[in-house]
Amino acid sequence: MISIQKVTGALGAEVEGIDLSAPLDADTVQAIRRALDDNLVLFFHGQKKLSIDEHVRLGQYFGEIDLPLFRTASSTRPEILVLDQTAPKGQGADNFHSDNTFRAAPTMGSILQAHQLPSAGGDTCWANMHAAFEALSAPMQRFLEGLTAVHSLSKMTERTSRAGATFREDFDKWPPRSHPVVAIHPRTGRKLLYVNKNWTSHIEDVSPAENDMLMNLLLNHVKAPEFQVRLRWREGTVAFWDNLATNHYAVADYSERRVMQRVAIKGTKIAGTMPSKNDLPGATDNNAAAGAAMAG
Repeated sequence: MISIQKVTGALGAEVEGIDLSAPLDADTVQAIRRALDDNLVLFFHGQKKLSIDEHVRLGQYFGEIDLPLFRTASSTRPEILVLDQTAPKGQGADNFHSDNTFRAAPTMGSILQAHQLPSAGGDTCWANMHAAFEALSAPMQRFLEGLTAVHSLSKMTERTSRAGATFREDFDKWPPRSHPVVAIHPRTGRKLLYVNKNWTSHIEDVSPAENDMLMNLLLNHVKAPEFQVRLRWREGTVAFWDNLATNHYAVADYSERRVMQRVAIKGTKIAGTMPSKNDLPGATDNNAAAGAAMAG
């Protein structure tokens, strides 16, 4: 019997009664999909440590595996990212962010399991980006719906390199991309705020001073506890989150080894209430790159 128990009013649910290391039937997969749409991040405690094959199979129930661009020394297969850290401060995950928004079709979701944990610390927080948008005033919502923002890989390149990560592909294959500041979720149709600390370089068609004001407002707005859930990991715990509808933050408050294993699931192009600049006639990746350079 599958049990789903909400954790906070904003998002998050604990799911019991499913062994994620075993093959899943269609009804169970559908139940997980519904729970994810309702709660945005799911926590499965008491799970066996997944082998790479089991972890990849689990991800494939929900879509095609999204191969990570960054590779760590502990990641032995292309489908898997292993985060093996003892000094995580400043390496990038300790900002509220959504993964891979520099892509035309960012990651749909991620499935992360704790394999080794420090004696204390190392929690992860998630923020509900639907709730963050809905908490803004109606005039601000309408204003933001007319805007796009540039998301660039360059913001994180230096940090990930310092952390020892390497790139699987040439950096030049991933030019900056424009996405709507207010996106529409492809499955639920709900509006959400779509900017984040790690990848969003600037909001387009506003002055530098206006951009700084808006980005500071929105990035600080997301930090409100009313939008959040915080997970205290246990070894074997699996978290499955909607990467479009949430931002997440890995708390960098530990100095003992923390080993996490993750697969990601491919997403689709981001749709908004206004056309993206990438959809306009004549728009190319070079247009986006030129915009980033001009904002420089």
